[in-house]
Amino acid sequence: MASIELRSVHKTYMDDVAVIRDVDLHVKQGEFCVFVGPSGCGKSTLLRMVAGLEDISSGELLIDGQRMNDTQPAKRGVAMVFQSYALFPHISVYDNLAFGMTLAKMDKALIRKKVTAAAQVLQLEHLLDRKPKALSGGQRQRVAIGRAIVREPGVFLFDEPLSNLDASLRVQTRFEIAKIHRDFGKASTIYVTHDQVEAMTLADRILLLNSGPAVLKEGSVAQCGSPLELYHRPRNLFVAGFIGSPKMNFLSALLLEGHADHARVQLPSGEVLDALVDASALRPGQPVTLGIRPEHALLGTATQPIVREVQWQERLGESTYLFLASGVANQPLVVKAPGQAHADTGQRVAISLPAAALHVFDENGHALERRIPIADTQIPHAA
Repeated sequence: MASIELRSVHKTYMDDVAVIRDVDLHVKQGEFCVFVGPSGCGKSTLLRMVAGLEDISSGELLIDGQRMNDTQPAKRGVAMVFQSYALFPHISVYDNLAFGMTLAKMDKALIRKKVTAAAQVLQLEHLLDRKPKALSGGQRQRVAIGRAIVREPGVFLFDEPLSNLDASLRVQTRFEIAKIHRDFGKASTIYVTHDQVEAMTLADRILLLNSGPAVLKEGSVAQCGSPLELYHRPRNLFVAGFIGSPKMNFLSALLLEGHADHARVQLPSGEVLDALVDASALRPGQPVTLGIRPEHALLGTATQPIVREVQWQERLGESTYLFLASGVANQPLVVKAPGQAHADTGQRVAISLPAAALHVFDENGHALERRIPIADTQIPHAA
């Protein structure tokens, strides 16, 4: 029901420590935007600034075109779901869901109608008479989500709502949140998480936040875009290393030739590789970093092969991860192989690094533009 706009938003504390620096963002009506980043990057602080629970040091927050910097949280038209559920333990699920409406002295029949509708969406009908202590963690989180739904806000805010759940419940509740957003698609949603799987699967757009010195040097936003854009076209080494699990492999190299359509580089071990990037701005002899994702490094000698020693392997059934010597301590080259693949520790194996799969980063960590289009493969409809 409402768009959200952040204009040059900053957050500093009294000792002049910058937590959020120069954030510009426009969340369109109905869009699902995920804030993600490492611990301490300020993603929850930024969410709380939208909710009105943290002051904005400078810049502007607009909700549905109206400036909200000085507006009380209750009057911003937002509903927030907290990590800790924040349920009242002494009253029933029904009363927890109805609490805000009861406080506002709404008609009892309307309250019952809204609570019943939310309970049906969240499969809570049989739990309405129970108290929170009689519920599982997943059920408590659904009650917290239901309490937000009944308010029919223009903006939903989620602050790491799945972090207290076990693995199976996280998957189930993630699906339920996605379904809720689809069913209530007119509401804009901001969702905070440190889990990139949640970010990749739920988001229309991801806002990845920097941490540490990069906040002061480059601002808080490392990159903002669709999940696949961040995955296939990371802007810098930080984004490339954060998005993806296991993370992207990095190899030091030296630029031999830089052209508008490809770069030719040499690894310290002597192998010469091509990458399909625009390297026309670089000079021969400059150090660069090669990047390749584990699933794009292929077993065998099909194209641009290198040979490395196996240090470890993880056999997961559907896939096998090989950890190969990279020449850098504690930074193995990870290769995702088919589940039936097996290699002995100490064995030397050949892997191919296709030119189309390689990323190149300059000596400042900025990505060179890749010359590979991103295209979805449409799954055919069943007859």
